[in-house]
Parts: sequence; structure tokens; C-alpha cells
Amino acid sequence: MTVGQPLVPLRATRPVPVVFATGAAIGILGGMIGLGGAEFRLPLLISLFGFAALSAVILNKAMSLIVVLVALPARLAAVPATEVAARWPVAVNLLAGSLLGAWAGATWAVRMRSATLYKVLVALMVFMAAALVLTRTTSLGALALPLWAQVPAGVVAGFGIGVVAAIMGVAGGELLIPTIVLLFGEDIKIAGSLSLLVSLPTMLVAFARYSRDGSFAVLGANLRFTMITAAGSIAGAVLGGLLLGVFPDLVLIPALAVILLVSAVKLARHD
Repeated sequence: MTVGQPLVPLRATRPVPVVFATGAAIGILGGMIGLGGAEFRLPLLISLFGFAALSAVILNKAMSLIVVLVALPARLAAVPATEVAARWPVAVNLLAGSLLGAWAGATWAVRMRSATLYKVLVALMVFMAAALVLTRTTSLGALALPLWAQVPAGVVAGFGIGVVAAIMGVAGGELLIPTIVLLFGEDIKIAGSLSLLVSLPTMLVAFARYSRDGSFAVLGANLRFTMITAAGSIAGAVLGGLLLGVFPDLVLIPALAVILLVSAVKLARHD
């Protein structure tokens, strides 16, 4: 049983156009920077649709999983599969940590008191805002670590990313991509494809752990809501991708970081 979480799952009752439009807006925000936008979706699930913290995380994880499954074939089509396959040691290195991190993060989330989980989510949203600004406004170069240091560093980084992704219900691309560039010296496009290959099994592990908790019932009670929001997010991500480069990063990135920080402040005031 989850500590501090409602036993009866809340059912979202917003009109379909509102639900779809919300998902689309989130997708556009994420698409403009090449991500799914789950970081922006989480606070809305809590503040706009009224879900408790853990329920919002579970729904966010389900929607993120759908978006990643749709994005993966398109991403692999954009980057030759042979190039991605040749980098399999990178994915395996990160997965060695991220799978454990996903299970641990989901376990911690379901055992936290509701008030504690809200505080953790606020801290992680501030962290994601900082990571967004840092990784998008600075030039990333490989650390050129020797293999004996690179492998354990990849496991530790993967574990941390798995924990964050599980607790927030996100895919973790915002953290995985710069990690792959920094630790393994991969091109940003290859890093994007590798991040999806790491994200998918990592998300499945967290999803499996959440499915063992009573709060997972919120997904069954809101399956239609989940599918509509995910569809909106996918459509928005496509549109956001078309807008990629329209707004300069010096304007777009700080604006998105501010959105995350404002959302964190609102979440911090949540009862």
C-alpha cells in the first residue's frame, strides 16, 4: 500500500478538446527543443487535472512511454541503424545503471509520503530547469575518460538518470543526451537515438515496478484521458519539431526554464 496516497483513483473529467490541447501544448514545448515534454506535463497533471503526486507520475510515465514508442521508429529512420547499432556498448553501459535506477526510483516514489514526494518533484523540476539551461547554452565536449573510468561513470550516471526518470515519469532524454556526448564523445544526433534505446527499457522497468502498487489503478481509471493526452503530445511534438530553429535558443531555452521554475513554485505550494 502506498503511504499518503489516495486509494480511490481520481478520474479526469475535463472535455476532450481541453485534454488534447493540453497534450499538444506540452508536445510543442518539447518538440521545439527535440524532446517529448514530459517535464512540462507533470505539473499540469497535478495543478490542472487535480491528480495526486504519485498518480500524476504514473500517468506521466504511461504517456512518456507512448511518445517514446512512436518517436523511436522515426528517430531510427533519421539516423542509419548501422551507426546506432555500432554504439551498442554505450547503451549497454548506461542501461547497466539506468535499469537499477528505474526500479529503485519507482520503489522510493511509491514508499514516500505524499508531502515528501511533492518536495522531491519540486527539487527535480528545479534541477531539470538548470540542466536545460546548462546543456543547451554551453558547448559540450567529450571528457575523454580512460575506459576504466568511463565504464563505472556510465553506470553511475545511468543509475542517477534512471532514478530521476522513474520519479518524474519522464523518458530522461534531457539528461541522457548530454551524458552520452560528455562521457562517450558521440555526435548529438547519434546521442539522441541512443537515448531512446536506453529510455525505452528503463521506462518499462519503472512501469513494471509501478504496476505492483495500488496507485497503478489510476491508469486503468484514466486510460482514455491518457491516450488523448498522449495523442495531443505526439501531434504537438511534430508541430514543435517543425518550429525547431524558429525561435533562437537564447530566447527559447530561458523561457522554457522559467516555465519549469514557475511550475515548481506552484507545486511547492500544493497542499
